[in-house]
Amino acid sequence: QLVESGGGLVQAGDSLRLSCAASGRTFSNYAMGWFRQAPGKEREFVATISGSGRTIYYADSVKGRFTISRDNAKNTVYLQMNSLKPEDTAAYYCSSRNRPGLVGTTLAKDYNYWGQGTQVTVSS
Repeated sequence: QLVESGGGLVQAGDSLRLSCAASGRTFSNYAMGWFRQAPGKEREFVATISGSGRTIYYADSVKGRFTISRDNAKNTVYLQMNSLKPEDTAAYYCSSRNRPGLVGTTLAKDYNYWGQGTQVTVSS
């Protein structure tokens, strides 16, 4: 089970930190990902982190502004979002890779557990 928190309504330039608490399997064995979906658009990749935390990928649209991290002792993955823009407005979902020991990918089909999502709204 994955439970996100930390979303909200902010102004452009502000920061937010999303959290995703995991339970149900050995957290450190699985790469985790963050995706987002705006109304009327497809779900898009944001960032991913390997089980060890050593391998990280970002979408070009968030590189340099967002930071993904994880605390395996707390079974939690984070997404620190700085310099937020109105185009970052979306529901944000955390996800867990479908197989242990693999690094994350940019493809939603490679993740088989999803949280319920947390809304991030950035006003201009």
